[in-house]
Amino acid sequence: MSGELFRTAVGSELVVGRTFRGTPEDVWASITEPERTARWFGPWEGDGAPGNTIRVQMAFEEGEPWFDARIEACDPPRRLGLSVLDENDSWRMDLLVTPVTDGTRLRLVHHLRNLDAIGEMGPGWEYYLDLLVAARAGTPRPSFDDYYPRLKPYYLGLVDSGEASEEVVRPDV
Repeated sequence: MSGELFRTAVGSELVVGRTFRGTPEDVWASITEPERTARWFGPWEGDGAPGNTIRVQMAFEEGEPWFDARIEACDPPRRLGLSVLDENDSWRMDLLVTPVTDGTRLRLVHHLRNLDAIGEMGPGWEYYLDLLVAARAGTPRPSFDDYYPRLKPYYLGLVDSGEASEEVVRPDV
C-alpha cells in the first residue's frame, strides 16, 4: 500500500504512487497515449489538449463504462490534470511524473471534497496503478478481489487515526 492522505485548504488529497523503470517520457506515454492507456485503464477518444473534454473508458470495470474528462493541465512529461464527470459525481485528479534515481515516479493525486468513499477509492487506485505496473512489465493483471475489501481498513484508518498530514502546500500540483 502506498496511499497517503494530506489535508489541504479546500479538502484532502489522496496520493497513491508507483516507481517505474524508464524515463519520464516513457511513463508519460503510458498515461497519455490511447493505445497504451487501453492496456491498464481503458482507451480514450477526442482531442487531448488542455481545455478539451475527452471520453475515457474504464475497461476493467463491470460494464466497461465511459465517462467525460476535461483536461485542465497538460505539462508533458510532468503533469496531467483532469476533471472527471461520471454517473455519480465530479472530481479532480492530477498525475505527476517525476524522475528519481532508480527510474520515474508516478503519483496519482485525487483531490477530495470529503472522505466518504476513501475506503473504496484507495483500493481502486492501488489496483489501477498495479494494472499499469503489469501492463508495462508484460505480467498478468492483478485481480480487484486482491485489493477490495482487503485494503479498505487501511484507507479508513488514514482518516480515523488522524494520520492525514495537516495542510500541505504542494509546489508541483
